[in-house]
Amino acid sequence: MDIQLHIIITTFKNLLNMATIKPLPELLINQIAAGEVVERPAAALKEILENSVDAGATKINVQLQQGGVKQIRVADDGFGIAKDELQLALTRHSTSKISTLEDLHQITSLGFRGEALASIAAISRLSLASRQVEQIHAWQILVEGKSVSQPMPSSLAQGTTLDVNDLYFNIPARRKFLKSEATEFAHCDETFKRIALSQSGIEFVLQHNGKARRHLRAGDPAQRIASVLGEEFKQAAAWIDEQSAEMHLHGMVALPAYARSSRDTQYFFVNHRFVNDKLISHALREAYRDVLHLGRHPAFVLFLDIHPGSVDVNVHPTKTEVRFREPRALHQFIFHAINKALASPHKELPSGELTSIARPYQIYPKTDQTQGGTVSQPTSFYGTLFGTEARSIPTLPVNIDPTAPAIKPDKSIAIENNQDNHPLGFALGQLHGIYILAQNARGLIVVDMHAAHERILYEKLKQALDQHEISMQPLLIPVTFYAEHLEIAAIEENQAILDRLGFEIAVLSPTTVAVRAVPATLQHADIAQLARDILREIREYGASQILAAKRNEILATMACHGAIRANRKLTLEEMNALLREMEMTERAAQCNHGRPTWFETSLADLDKLFMRGK
Repeated sequence: MDIQLHIIITTFKNLLNMATIKPLPELLINQIAAGEVVERPAAALKEILENSVDAGATKINVQLQQGGVKQIRVADDGFGIAKDELQLALTRHSTSKISTLEDLHQITSLGFRGEALASIAAISRLSLASRQVEQIHAWQILVEGKSVSQPMPSSLAQGTTLDVNDLYFNIPARRKFLKSEATEFAHCDETFKRIALSQSGIEFVLQHNGKARRHLRAGDPAQRIASVLGEEFKQAAAWIDEQSAEMHLHGMVALPAYARSSRDTQYFFVNHRFVNDKLISHALREAYRDVLHLGRHPAFVLFLDIHPGSVDVNVHPTKTEVRFREPRALHQFIFHAINKALASPHKELPSGELTSIARPYQIYPKTDQTQGGTVSQPTSFYGTLFGTEARSIPTLPVNIDPTAPAIKPDKSIAIENNQDNHPLGFALGQLHGIYILAQNARGLIVVDMHAAHERILYEKLKQALDQHEISMQPLLIPVTFYAEHLEIAAIEENQAILDRLGFEIAVLSPTTVAVRAVPATLQHADIAQLARDILREIREYGASQILAAKRNEILATMACHGAIRANRKLTLEEMNALLREMEMTERAAQCNHGRPTWFETSLADLDKLFMRGK
C-alpha cells in the first residue's frame, strides 16, 4: 500500500475512534507508563535495584541474559514482601514508602512512585517471590500480560527475587528500537555501577550470560569507588569532605591531569540518588575551569547529603532530575568545596591514607611494599648509598632571569632537609634542560619546570590583580616595535586597563609604540611579543570583559610569557626554590592549560622495575 494512503486511512480510523470517550484498559495504561519508565532493560534494572536497596538488603545478586532483554533476575536479602501484598506490589500507584502529601516533600527512599513494577510486569513474563523473616516459607506469583496468578508456595531464603523474562515480548515495536546485546549490557552495567557507588555498605554481584562480571564487597565509600572505577582513579583523586549548616559534600574528585575526553566518569548523588542536574554540572565546571585543558571533562564521584525537604526528587519519572529549594546557595557551596580541594596540596582519605592533590598520577601503579616477590629496599638503604646530610636550602621568589647568572642564595634563610615536610623533595639535577629531577621521602619526582613556573606566575598575577597590587617594573631601555592601526587604537582607548595589568605603553607615532614598563614578574619575557599578545586579547574581548569574564585568560597569557623556557640551566638552589614555591602555590599540580606539572614514582615501583629482591 502506498505510504501516503496508509497514513490517510490510519488518521481517518483514529478520528472515528476519538468520537467516543472511554477509559483505557489497565494493561494498556501500564504499557504506556512502561514507555516512560522502562525505556530499555537498564531502566528496568534501575527500578528493581532501587527497590532492593529500599528493602534494607545487605547483598544483591544480579543475573542478566542477552543484555537484560532475555532475563533480568535480581535477588536480595531484604525484609521481603508479605504474601497478601505480592499482587498489590504489581498494581499501579501501590507503594509502602509514602502515604500522604507531606511524605512526598520529605522523600528518603529511592523508589516511591509505585508504578515501576506494574509497568515492568505489563511488558514481560515476570516472577515475584519473597519471604519475610516471620513467614514459614516463601510465596511466589507469576505474571504474563493480563494474567496474574494466585500466591503459591516457593523455596527461598529471606528477601525477594524478581525474575523478569522476555522484556517487550508483547510490544514488538519497542523491542525493535533496542540496540545490540553488548550495548544493552553496557547500559545495564552503568546502571549497576551507579547504584553500587551510592551504596558502599551493600555487597553487589553482577553476572551476564552466566559469567561473573563484578563482585563488589561491602566497605567504605573510598574502597567502593576504587573497586568500581579502578585504582588509577583513586590515585589520581583527592577526597572531599565539606559541610555547611544543611549540606554535606563528600567523595572524590580527580585531578585535571586525569580529565577525560567524555563525561563517562561523572557521578553525582543527592541523598544517595544519582542525578544529572544542570545547576550542579555548572558549579563543577566553574570549579575546574581554571585548571582544565580545553575540550576535557572532569572525573568525580561525589555525594551530597541534604535535608529531604530542601530537594524535590519528584520532577521526572526516571527521578534523575531534581529541583533545589535554594539553588544559589547550593551552587556556591559545591563550587567552593571543589575549588578548595583542587587548590589544596594534600587531602586525607577516609582511611587515613594521605594522597597528594598535586600528584596527577604515579608513573607506575602504586604497589605494596611487598608484592609479587618484590621486596622494596628500606629508605635507610638509599640514605646509606647516597648520603643524607642536611643541606641549607633557600626559599627564594621565582623570578628567574633566562639570561642572568645563577642565583646567589641568601645563606641566612635555611630549611632543614626534612623530606617529609616537603612533598616535592629536593632537586638532584635537570634532564635535557626541561625537567627537574628530585627525590622525596617516597621516591622520584619529575617536574616540568616551564609548566610549574607558569602556574606559579599565574597564581601570583591573579592575587596581585585582585588586590590591585600588580607592581610595574620600568625598563631601563624602552622596547619599541611596529604597530598596526588597531593596536594603536587599543592602546589609546584602554590606558586604564593596561595600567591595572602593570603595563605602560606609549604611542610614539602612527605606526610605532614603546613599552616603558611591564609587570615586575614578567620583566625578563619577550617584551614586544608579550605586549602584542595583550593588545590582541584586549581587541578581541573588549575592555568591558577583559578584567571580568576573560580575566583569567589574559593573565594566563602573561604568565606563559614570563615562565622559564626549556634549555634554561638552573642551579640546585634555583630548582629547590621552584619546588618550594610549587608547594606553597594553589593548583600547582597543573599548568594554566590543565596539563600536569609533576609526576611521582615510588621506590617500591623502581625496585620492581629493576627486579630488586627477586
